[in-house]
Amino acid sequence: MKFVDEVSIRVKAGDGGNGCMSFRREKFIENGGPNGGDGGDGGSIYMIADENLNTLVDYRYTRHFDAERGSNGGSTDCTGRKGEELVLRVPVGTTVIDAGTQEVIGDLTKAGQRLLVAHGGWHGLGNTRFKSSTNRAPRQTTPGKPGEQRDLKLELKVLADVGLLGLPNAGKSTFIRSVSAAKPKVADYPFTTLVPNLGVVSVDRWKSFVVADIPGLIEGASHGAGLGIRFLKHLARTRLLLHLVDMAPLDESSAPDAAEVIVNELVKFSPALADRDRWLVLNKCDQILEEEHEARKQEIIDRLEWTGPVYVISAIAKEGTDRLTHDIMRYLEDRADRLANDPAYAAELAELDQRIEDEARAQLQALDDQRALRRSGVKSVHDIGDDDWDEEDVDDEDGPEIIYVRD
Repeated sequence: MKFVDEVSIRVKAGDGGNGCMSFRREKFIENGGPNGGDGGDGGSIYMIADENLNTLVDYRYTRHFDAERGSNGGSTDCTGRKGEELVLRVPVGTTVIDAGTQEVIGDLTKAGQRLLVAHGGWHGLGNTRFKSSTNRAPRQTTPGKPGEQRDLKLELKVLADVGLLGLPNAGKSTFIRSVSAAKPKVADYPFTTLVPNLGVVSVDRWKSFVVADIPGLIEGASHGAGLGIRFLKHLARTRLLLHLVDMAPLDESSAPDAAEVIVNELVKFSPALADRDRWLVLNKCDQILEEEHEARKQEIIDRLEWTGPVYVISAIAKEGTDRLTHDIMRYLEDRADRLANDPAYAAELAELDQRIEDEARAQLQALDDQRALRRSGVKSVHDIGDDDWDEEDVDDEDGPEIIYVRD
């Protein structure tokens, strides 16, 4: 199944039914009076989080969703039938955003959570509603109100306890295969994962956590290079980040340089996300001599000025992975216990989570705006170079500023 984590759709709630103008006409009953009924309310549109879905591919090709219109009112004071509500099922972890205002309508983070995204139109009134002692034969009705229409942007962020962060071929997919039942593609040649993978790590019979493997980052990912910028947002809801570093790169590049690239891209994408608890995991230790482990480890620590936990593992040989997974489980349990008993800590984490969400959304929106400008042939201010300025226009400071762009 194709993994889709961003879609744009249009929803239109049902219009309300019109009120009816009618008068009672029966044998032996003169001037029966008004008996026009009200129309029915239009159907509303809801979104519900479904734990059985893991992608937004259902909305990739069907982009318009209309709820049922309310029926018109009838004679003999019959009220029109209400339009049926429309329920759209989305994966857990979906954020619903108004595309016009960029307002976050809701965040579906729990299975079964329900969100109203478009309200149905109010019903029209029949002429029965307007009768009075001075107006015994009203010929007034009201039409139904139109249903709400919205352009929505759906963003899916996978829900995981632990997120893996690193360059392509750092061993993230091998690690998740080693510690869980997930089977992402791995091979003996360089390539990168194209979609996020989730794996459940069972530490004990009743203890487990979810780890997310996202596509590898490259230098410039925070500015849209490669696949990383599309999937960095998936790390926003993780509780712990594991920064995997290849101790023995195939291209014989510098491991400390590779580690520093990831840290720089993370900070550029979201400084708040860089403040998330992060552990350094040095992978592929079986590819270098054992006596070189400490020197290579210290070199990376010194370059990053690292003060947090450090683990040296070999994911393919499952060396050091048991200790790492048990420590992660212990960390998650301690974190949950502290959240329950320390209100100040809970408030601090909630504030950090909100900062991460805001920064990630602002970064993604800025990149979307840049793509839209490039498609329209207009350059943004940040993309204008010295060659785009005309020397003849420099002296003309009073006139309008015009930038010509050649297709």
